[in-house]
Amino acid sequence: MLNKKNFYINGEWVAPNSSEEIKVIDPATEQNCAVITLGNKADVDLAVSAAKDAYESWAFSSKEERIGLLEKLYENYKKRWADIAEAITLEMGAPKDFATKLQAGTGASHIKSFIRYLKNFEFEKPLGEHAPNQRLIYEPKGVCALITPWNWPMNQVCLKVMPAIASGCTMVLKPSELAPLSSMILAEIIDEVKFPKGVFNLVNGDGATTGDALTSHPDINMISFTGSTRAGALISQNAARDFKRVSLELGGKGANIIFKDADPEAIERGALRCFRNSGQSCNAPTRMLVEKSMYDEAIERLKKYTENFEVGDPKKEGEHIGPVISETQYNKIQTLIQKGIDEGAKLVAGGTGKPDGLDKGYFVKPTVFADVNNDMEVARTEIFGPVLSVIPFETEEDAIKIANDTDYGLTNYIQTKDSQKVQRVARKLRSGMVDVNGAGIAVDAPFGGFKHSGIGREAGEHGLEEFLEVKAVGGWSN
Repeated sequence: MLNKKNFYINGEWVAPNSSEEIKVIDPATEQNCAVITLGNKADVDLAVSAAKDAYESWAFSSKEERIGLLEKLYENYKKRWADIAEAITLEMGAPKDFATKLQAGTGASHIKSFIRYLKNFEFEKPLGEHAPNQRLIYEPKGVCALITPWNWPMNQVCLKVMPAIASGCTMVLKPSELAPLSSMILAEIIDEVKFPKGVFNLVNGDGATTGDALTSHPDINMISFTGSTRAGALISQNAARDFKRVSLELGGKGANIIFKDADPEAIERGALRCFRNSGQSCNAPTRMLVEKSMYDEAIERLKKYTENFEVGDPKKEGEHIGPVISETQYNKIQTLIQKGIDEGAKLVAGGTGKPDGLDKGYFVKPTVFADVNNDMEVARTEIFGPVLSVIPFETEEDAIKIANDTDYGLTNYIQTKDSQKVQRVARKLRSGMVDVNGAGIAVDAPFGGFKHSGIGREAGEHGLEEFLEVKAVGGWSN
């Protein structure tokens, strides 16, 4: 079992003040794989103090210095790519190939992307030709609390740490206590690169103690959080007391609208996108809306596809899915699958219990419900497992109404060959992102949502600006 009890504070790995420990569980085996410490208020105070002291000089570091350090970080990240992927497989059960290509790969992509945007970003510029003596100055927001989830650990960490560094902010990262190991490797990489002491700090812990101490700390200027909508609301309450800046990337219940003229792979592609990462993605298309004229055909295809969908050991190669993160998450998914059955949804494939031959580990059967209506709990709750709800619709307007009838607004999906229909529907969908015909959302496109899906945007230029305040100066002269 790995010993990962220390924290990274002020440029050093230090023993924590707290003596409370927690085991990290390998979800594929249900066995302990590492031990970490849950940071207390004293640990948080030390990390925030280090970040606050470092901010005094780092905030005024040159763009060239930050670019140089990030470029070195990127090179070192590539050297540790396999280690990061292996850690993600161990801590959250992402299959080997998926962890390597996508889980670790997205982290690398975001580092590279933020370097590019930093090189081109103007931190000082005129308001416009009409006002030559008016200047806009973009300044770092200050000391940031970065709180990240377990489902895409390196993707989410890099979406926060890299723009914080690029902007001149200093930070304290609290990764999920369920999947902290890959973040600790990133801390090792940052240490190797020799960033100034205190710019980046890492304290492990839970939300109730460590997260609360961090988000309520008076010297924290900004909170960037990815996780549940419930936790996002609690963090917002902490932030409101002294007007901390807040960026929240929360839940989703994406609709995937399948029109009758969709391409031949749309049904199976939609199911794969729902099941991928064991359904543990906030932007997963978990509601499939199918035009009635092809509804029966779609259900048959989904039944065949899902019954042949492989679930297996994450340490082996292949395109299968692995377990969900924890026993708590497994039990929640089982309860919601049973709820769907009790509500009268038609179980097409999957169901409660573990897949055949997988008695150990938190493995879930890929599950499809047909004849779902949008009032059922399986259609309204973010299940965060490989569970797909299929809802029929008759008209374009009907599909838009069903898609928008949700508390969430992160990502919706459209499948049609009619470009005019795409444009009409995309404009009317209340979500931060719309994916058309499997095109995907670019790595540097603004990532975030409407309504209960959060506040703010991550990735690319918009993600960099999340960490900047804008100052207007009148009477500027060159």
